[in-house]
Amino acid sequence: MTPTAGPHTGPHSSSHAGPSSGSHAGPYTGPHAGTSRLNAVRRAAELEALGDDARIDLLVIGGGVTGAGVALDAASRGLRTVLVEARDLAFGTSRWSSKLVHGGLRYLASGRIKVARESAVERGVLMTRTAPHLIRALPQLVPLLPDLLRPGQAALIRTGFHAGDALRLTAGTPGALLPRVRRIDADRTRRLVPGVRTDGLRGALVAHDGQLVDDARLVVALARTAAQYGASVLTRVRAEQVAGTSARLVDTLTGRELTVRAGAVVNATGVWAGEVDTSIRLRPSRGTHLLVDAKALGNPTAALTVPVPGSTSRFVFALPQQLGRVAIGLTDEDAPGPIPDEPQPTEAECSFLLDTVNAALATALTRADVIGAYAGLRPLIDTGDGSTADISREHAVLESPSGVITVVGGKLTTYRRMAEDAVDTAVRLRGLPARACWTARLPLVGAPGHGDSRPLPAGVPEGGTAGRLPASLLARHGGAAHEVLAAGELTPIAEGLDVTRAEIAYAVSHEGALDAADVLDRRTRIGLVTEDAERARKAVEEIVEEAR
Repeated sequence: MTPTAGPHTGPHSSSHAGPSSGSHAGPYTGPHAGTSRLNAVRRAAELEALGDDARIDLLVIGGGVTGAGVALDAASRGLRTVLVEARDLAFGTSRWSSKLVHGGLRYLASGRIKVARESAVERGVLMTRTAPHLIRALPQLVPLLPDLLRPGQAALIRTGFHAGDALRLTAGTPGALLPRVRRIDADRTRRLVPGVRTDGLRGALVAHDGQLVDDARLVVALARTAAQYGASVLTRVRAEQVAGTSARLVDTLTGRELTVRAGAVVNATGVWAGEVDTSIRLRPSRGTHLLVDAKALGNPTAALTVPVPGSTSRFVFALPQQLGRVAIGLTDEDAPGPIPDEPQPTEAECSFLLDTVNAALATALTRADVIGAYAGLRPLIDTGDGSTADISREHAVLESPSGVITVVGGKLTTYRRMAEDAVDTAVRLRGLPARACWTARLPLVGAPGHGDSRPLPAGVPEGGTAGRLPASLLARHGGAAHEVLAAGELTPIAEGLDVTRAEIAYAVSHEGALDAADVLDRRTRIGLVTEDAERARKAVEEIVEEAR
């Protein structure tokens, strides 16, 4: 689905092709109109402005990365767009990823050329234009240990890495951003991952991929940018009686109900897609991660990449994260049955992850080292056979007999292309009055080139500050970090956590957080470690109450 070429137009362009003939509800025109600010006041005003029996161009159901991407794509094309999410932004799978912006290497190894190419292209878009402030180049290191790799496996991995580098080149991502594949010596290997096993270590193979500071932050940035382009982003609003051109909306905070009539309805609810559209058949796959203190691996600055025994394309990663953590993942297991709000890792998955990563560590990790764990469900299309690891990661845009347009499958990295295809389908099937897609050139809130962003200071050392701005604040907010300063104090919310009190207040005033759980679990990720959450909870609750 390739859109026709069109001009690069912004939210206030005179070429804005809005809803046709005045038959649809116009964009929100309250006190926050034209800004990216999301909060309880704006939510209430937009619900009131929407009213019962409202007519809009596009209703998007689901507030994960795909739904937020669809809302931004549609709103930036001039469509009157409403996004509803029954819980919170990034409540589902979008917050449970490895935080990697993949270049498609694994898909290339299994012969899925189209998916690999698409991943590499979309990684380049994210890292150069859409959200470079949220992504860094992460070295992925495969240690050359005699009993870790089978005969010939190092050569196979090297060949795969070079193929991935070729993908980078064809996608147009510069080597200055993602360095080329190389082999490093044992000393350099230990500096990057101090916890690596050293007996027989002959160095390592190193390739680079993109890493998000946080997946949930990407979703929030998408939703806020969509709001700036006129979309109504409504959390705690459940869609019922969904049809191809209408839905009944229920405000779960007040119980108020209203009907929305839309030119098209897009179902972007991920693993819950079959509950909105019963014609959809998914086969969820569970991916589990364990969290350990970064000190347990010597505070690594690269991802330790350990081949899964018996597989030529699967690895377990030990990935350095924000807040002094390392995430070890991930699994790929069938997850049949009802879809839980928060999937739970199994004992078998935890043991598998520890056993695999320990093969490359000088000091083995035990369950006592695990400070947190999480699992997410991939919304894979049910093909009827094979393991979930063999199911294609391609996405699909499907029209149900009721007329609902559902977008499923895919990966976090390819959310933008999924959104483009979904909106293209809605425009084609329903004749919506939209411009061509231009999100590949559209910077998100906080990114360089976004109207509300300021240039980031150069050369800020890790853990250091630039003037009054901590490096951790810049990593999470980019060019919007200066705006965070006005929200509160830069003192940490709790000892040992670099999240500031200002960020908590900003989450409520600008990022759509409605309660402490939104802040702890999805705006800051403090909640991934229960002990950290309990230490911060009282202060967070107080700030949330003050900021409402």
